[in-house]
Amino acid sequence: MKNITIEDIIQVTNGKLLTKKTKGECSNISTDTRKIEKGDTYIGIKGETFNGNELWEKALEAGANSVIIEGISIEDEKLKKYENKSIILVEDTIKALGEIAKYKRSLYNIPVIAITGSVGKTSTKDIIANVISQKYKTLKTTGNFNNHIGVPLTIMQLKDHEAAVIEMGMNHKGEISYLTNIVQPTISVITNIGTSHIGNLGSRENILKAKLEILEGMKNKKLIINNDNDLLNEFNKENKEKIDIKTFGIENESDIMAKEIILNEESSEFKYNEEKIKVPIGGKHFIYNALCATAVGESLNIDLKKIKQGIESFELTQKRMEIIQLKNGAKIINDSYNASYESMKASLKYLSEHKNLRKIAVLGDMLELGKFSKQLHENVGKEVSKNNIDVLICIGKEAKAIAKEAKVEKIKYYETTKDALDFIKQTIQPEDIVLFKASNGMKFYEMVEKLKKSM
Repeated sequence: MKNITIEDIIQVTNGKLLTKKTKGECSNISTDTRKIEKGDTYIGIKGETFNGNELWEKALEAGANSVIIEGISIEDEKLKKYENKSIILVEDTIKALGEIAKYKRSLYNIPVIAITGSVGKTSTKDIIANVISQKYKTLKTTGNFNNHIGVPLTIMQLKDHEAAVIEMGMNHKGEISYLTNIVQPTISVITNIGTSHIGNLGSRENILKAKLEILEGMKNKKLIINNDNDLLNEFNKENKEKIDIKTFGIENESDIMAKEIILNEESSEFKYNEEKIKVPIGGKHFIYNALCATAVGESLNIDLKKIKQGIESFELTQKRMEIIQLKNGAKIINDSYNASYESMKASLKYLSEHKNLRKIAVLGDMLELGKFSKQLHENVGKEVSKNNIDVLICIGKEAKAIAKEAKVEKIKYYETTKDALDFIKQTIQPEDIVLFKASNGMKFYEMVEKLKKSM
């Protein structure tokens, strides 16, 4: 375990110590006073609706040993009261958190795998982490901790770990650059280049450039990419002599390829190097995830038997292709965490593979698509038509374009989830399978929770 000290924090953040206490270690950083444990370091983050810096005293009373704050004046009387604690004033707490995490990362000479991509980051992260954990004690990103706050907080959890798998999300240019310089990956993964956040970035080519920022934090550039993605395939052809690139794919000739693929309703199988590997989640896109994990495993010299074991035993993060059995016998595919055209297409294809069940798709708005929104929602409608969906329920302002374009016998449109829920409850029968898919902001997971309780 390599903990950093209060003196380290002051140095790397250029912070000002307001009390006299400079001794002590920082084993854990928390941004939530409700979750403070004795000895923690609390860092105040200013959010849209509240200022965490103002809760510094509450953090100390809850057991924190030190606090890092910005923009707060503290009376001499209170400084004297907490003279046995460390109160550090910095210019910008979010920037300070990044600097502290970057320093913490520098103390560890371990494999660190960074993952980005338009879709599939979290499920790919889950399967890679499970493969690596067959050989190394592995830290991985939890929940949605993949941004400028979540990534540093994840790095701060490094203790006696022997490897780390870090997911990196982005909405704008420059965000991956910031994260990769904190994480300093030894291997980077790009799952694909699609249309997520295209409204912010303007084109898929610009999305590729933003994702490739991940290379900036690497001393030795080792990159693993999906060779069946058109833009990544082109990038590989142009750069394979300059960068250490390992490819995986099904259609295009790649370093890691699946053979003899069998797609079942709730699992799949493929053969790699004469080893038959079973993926415990259905859908072709999960074969891609498994191939990616195989590429990472091989890069770390993990035996194929252990790679297979890691693939076959992995579990998904909740709200992503989560299969739920309702009490009435119907099944739900809860994929409500996020949505883009590419992930909608993959989820609808997976839904269509359930041959003996009535297929219901509950689809909502895909957000942050800007001027491309109407076209991409219409494209989803076309995918609905291709996949033999029996009932389509669309919810949200943008999703109206899905309903307009889809050719399905039974289509219903609602403006809000509240309006749609009663119809969904009345519609679901025991022999149904129901896909819930939309951007997280649509809160489809709340509908799923209500259905789990009532049906």
